[in-house]
Amino acid sequence: WVWVFKKMRLVAFHRRLLSYCCLSNLYRKCYYSCGRSFNVCIVGSGPAGFYTAYKLLKDNPSVRVDVYEKLPVPFGLVRFGVAPDHPEVKNVINQFTELARSERCTFIGNVSIGSQLTVDCLRNYYDAIVMAYGAKEDRRLGIPGEDLPGVFSARSFVGWYNGLPDEKNLSPDLSGEKAIIFGQGNVALDVARILLTPVDILKRTDICAHAMDTLTNSKIKSVEIVGRRGPLQVAFTIKELRELTKLPGCQAALNSSDFDSIRDSFSDASRPRKRITELMIRAANEMKNNGLKEWTLTFLRSPLELLSSAHGKVSGVRLERNRLEERDGAAIAIGTGEVECKECDVVFCSIGYKGVSVDKSVPFDSDKGIIPNRNGRVLDDNGEHIAGLNPVTFSQWEKIDKLEQQRGSELGKPREKVTSVEEMVTVATTDQ
Repeated sequence: WVWVFKKMRLVAFHRRLLSYCCLSNLYRKCYYSCGRSFNVCIVGSGPAGFYTAYKLLKDNPSVRVDVYEKLPVPFGLVRFGVAPDHPEVKNVINQFTELARSERCTFIGNVSIGSQLTVDCLRNYYDAIVMAYGAKEDRRLGIPGEDLPGVFSARSFVGWYNGLPDEKNLSPDLSGEKAIIFGQGNVALDVARILLTPVDILKRTDICAHAMDTLTNSKIKSVEIVGRRGPLQVAFTIKELRELTKLPGCQAALNSSDFDSIRDSFSDASRPRKRITELMIRAANEMKNNGLKEWTLTFLRSPLELLSSAHGKVSGVRLERNRLEERDGAAIAIGTGEVECKECDVVFCSIGYKGVSVDKSVPFDSDKGIIPNRNGRVLDDNGEHIAGLNPVTFSQWEKIDKLEQQRGSELGKPREKVTSVEEMVTVATTDQ
């Protein structure tokens, strides 16, 4: 998610901010006519921030970009969100590193916008401010029992095993055998895969040591991935599904009857949707081998309540069966009143995220979890466009990077991440 502030004295944006920030030909004429640099501040050093910087610098020689990051380390979701067994996805860090080393791009880490440095202050020094800090709050189920011990957000769990400092003390209890995940997107499948992947495979990745210790002692044998709608509405991609079907020592336990009503109708679906559905059907029809770990997809169910054990920990979930109703071309889940209960030992919620306000001077829609905007331009309360420390540099981040790789090499893995902000700053600011 990206939003932009701009000084009113400059011409209006001519291109829309697209997903992951394809800023095409932004103010090209303005740069060339005024004969000076156009200074852009980007808040957030994840993929959105760096792709914005890349496009701006590539297409406009007069642009200079400063990328601000709350943590001492860059790359956001590439570092803290991409699964450790997907190293190929992290290769984009090489492109971001080359960009950060360029003369026209400056990384400024360990600076929190909104608290240490306000947006009002930044407006005095930049021609445009891009808010690319992402969505860091979970959407909630809104049901009783959601805050019971043993209930975790998928976002927190992913951050925990990837070394996000805010989540390093999560300590999920994986001593039980059954996990339920709400949501049927890629993050839900990532969580399921990490729970079920043999530790001999995981230990060769850059998964954090504290997570590796917990997963080594995990007793989870079964993961159920629950969605409100049907097989034709799952949000994950075929790559993530295929990886689950190929996990060593693990089997799919899908119910083939869940696909009976769509076997003759999905042939008209898009090619990606058709391939996903065909793979689910094949997985449902495979022979089952008792004794292996297993995962399953449960469709047309909405959680009504998370149930508690006598010890006050989550022990199950009460679900309502749904039917699908077509409205304006979309399949809407409608409760039927039919209720069932399932036992479980741990629950992960993966139903989406929303943004949070970082600065009181920046308009924010708390209900939607977004900065009000029109085509990316920030709007005030009246719907009008708004006018426009101890930092860690990129070379200092490279000291942290070097140390992490050294520690990882000693453990036979790509890197062992530093998870303490204090240690990050110490390493960054100590002469080596």
